[in-house]
Amino acid sequence: MLNQFRSIVQWDKPEQWEIFRQFTDRGDELKNASKLILQPGQGCIFTYEGKIRSVFDHEGMYDLATDNTPFITTIKKVMNAFESEHKVGLWFYRKADIVNIRWGTRVAITYSDPQYGFPVNLRGYGNFSIRISQPAAFFTNVVAGKEHYYADDLQELFLSRIGQPISNYLANAKFSYAEIGSNIENIAKEARDRTQTVFEELGFQILDFRIEGTSFDDETFRRIAGISDTQAEMKAAQAAGLSYVDYQKMKAMRDAAGNQGAAGAGVGLLAGLNLGGMMGQPTAESKPDIKSKLMTLKGLLDGGLIDEAEFKKKKANLLNEM
Repeated sequence: MLNQFRSIVQWDKPEQWEIFRQFTDRGDELKNASKLILQPGQGCIFTYEGKIRSVFDHEGMYDLATDNTPFITTIKKVMNAFESEHKVGLWFYRKADIVNIRWGTRVAITYSDPQYGFPVNLRGYGNFSIRISQPAAFFTNVVAGKEHYYADDLQELFLSRIGQPISNYLANAKFSYAEIGSNIENIAKEARDRTQTVFEELGFQILDFRIEGTSFDDETFRRIAGISDTQAEMKAAQAAGLSYVDYQKMKAMRDAAGNQGAAGAGVGLLAGLNLGGMMGQPTAESKPDIKSKLMTLKGLLDGGLIDEAEFKKKKANLLNEM
């Protein structure tokens, strides 16, 4: 019994990522406590019959028997009036900054790429830091009476609020797929600024928000790769002096000839392609000279659409026309 009247209420060994903890140990210790100790960086919320009665945010040791601090006086009055310790509650909370909380998107952020014109799915990861600015609001809106509340619990809340502002910002910023990496600092700043008021209403401040890296889903990569391949083929066609349509026809015929086997494939390819037509037959409007035809033929050779033997044969035919 003597030990009960000498008991001390304090937050023993706070865990690294612990933000709130309810004092629940050792039966009558709260009812018979003689001292309350708050360490630097700690605060305490006092509830009675489901309502917040006081918030204490100054570290120190307080004598529950004699101290005249209003917060302590409130505790003493309530303790003298109740018989069951379950009517009263003390929640310790962390006043110190909580830094380097890890985050990562579980659901991809979708927005339309302005350059390619299709939706892309973006994921990100990084860290953020917070400070409890309004403990009563945080306790009411976020903790909601839980015995323990940790940084990973806050991470879920954070991600649920930060995703939409990032999506809205990307939709308006018009960053293409290739520009995301060079603009992650701007994206992080905008996301923090756009959610600051929302988090303050919940009772905490975002001190720092960082995006350390981003990635796109497999479908986005496949779409981008397809576009890149098409662009490369268009450049190859241009270098060969062909339209993209003719280039595709020639490519298809080359693949078909390759499937028939090596024997006679080159000759069949030239015959089937109607090479002269693709390179442009002389007309009243346009009559390419021998030099232009030779340059086009060289482009086909360099592009791998004809082999060396086919090149020499066609070159000889062109030179005979001179």
